[in-house]
Amino acid sequence: MPTLPRASRRGRVRVVELVAAAVLLLIVVAAVAPGLLAPADPLAVSPRDAFAAPSLAHPFGTDESGRGIWTRVVHGAGASLAIGALATVIGTGLGVLLGLAAGFGGGALPGRLADAGVSRLLEVLFALPGLLLALVVIAFTGPGAVPATIAVGLATAPGYARIVRSQVRRVRRSAMVEAAVVLGRRPGSVLTRHVLPNALAPVVVLVTLGLGQAVVWASSLSYLGLGSPPPAPEWGAMLAAGRTYVQVAWWMTVFPGIAVVVTAAAATVLGRGAARRGRSVS
Repeated sequence: MPTLPRASRRGRVRVVELVAAAVLLLIVVAAVAPGLLAPADPLAVSPRDAFAAPSLAHPFGTDESGRGIWTRVVHGAGASLAIGALATVIGTGLGVLLGLAAGFGGGALPGRLADAGVSRLLEVLFALPGLLLALVVIAFTGPGAVPATIAVGLATAPGYARIVRSQVRRVRRSAMVEAAVVLGRRPGSVLTRHVLPNALAPVVVLVTLGLGQAVVWASSLSYLGLGSPPPAPEWGAMLAAGRTYVQVAWWMTVFPGIAVVVTAAAATVLGRGAARRGRSVS
């Protein structure tokens, strides 16, 4: 079976990454300044325009209250992206703390106990699927946008913690760190000057991948009625509202769903591209 030359494959990959970057930039613009793309009010109702099919006046059609789906999708980018970004920050921060506690303990007894305790905790958390873990958290905190953000962040933390732990342990055994210890550097100095910059580099790449996953999970929780409440213009909530009318107004679910998929796909493409370049440099 013929294969494309390596240069041609690289060119196609770069084009895909450029398209993904452009799409993600457009979504960020929609999140930061939605009025530039959709100046109308996403909550304004117009009963006479209810269930209008996609047209020049309403590119994505309207919902049961006559609200434009295009306007609501654009304004919903802010809520969906904010929940995904904040959840990623929470998951990354908690994962880094747990990973450092487990990986930088050293050979002393307290360090071994910390490593063993964090490792057992991560094993328990990994036994539960991420979305199920988020549902368990919401069962204690209650539904809402803020609890959904915290739940998604806590659900993604074990993955970051395991990666940080393995990276910290790898860097600790390097000649650079051993030389710093021999020279009498304090543990805090070794951690901040040598371990953290080298151990957290892969995490920066994974944050891009995690953003897409967090957006999908946050939309899933809103779809189940556990995130942003209606009539908030949030993609998952719009999907939940449109499922009742899917046979008569398919556009109410298709376009918010496309927004979720496109955002997650663009973030994943950029994250994998960054990971690929990181491996080639190393």
